[in-house]
Amino acid sequence: MARTPHGFPRPARLTRPSEFRRVFAHPRRSSDRYLTVLAAPNDLGHPRLGLAISRKVSPRAVERNRIKRLIRERFRHLQTELGNLDFVVIGRHGLSQVPAAQLNEILERHWKRLSRQSGNAS
Repeated sequence: MARTPHGFPRPARLTRPSEFRRVFAHPRRSSDRYLTVLAAPNDLGHPRLGLAISRKVSPRAVERNRIKRLIRERFRHLQTELGNLDFVVIGRHGLSQVPAAQLNEILERHWKRLSRQSGNAS
């Protein structure tokens, strides 16, 4: 089975605490009322995504998981445009009330802004 460029395999994820620490240490930031997105360059040739969606976003695990699915799906579709960056998306209180379409617009704006700032867009 052939892999598509829009998948979300393990190499496209931040999985280790050290990978998150590296992004938190020297990030470029983009923030609004609902999200903070951090980005740091990587040498891998593709973007990676890490999520920090805490109980502050919603006390209900179902809502937090829905938000994480939406974020991963948007990343999956945009990853070919994002350059060689590691992204960490941090949710804020109220994010669970944002409709999916609006969340997609917010994410795209943050990711493209950070890609442009780093001069790293593909």
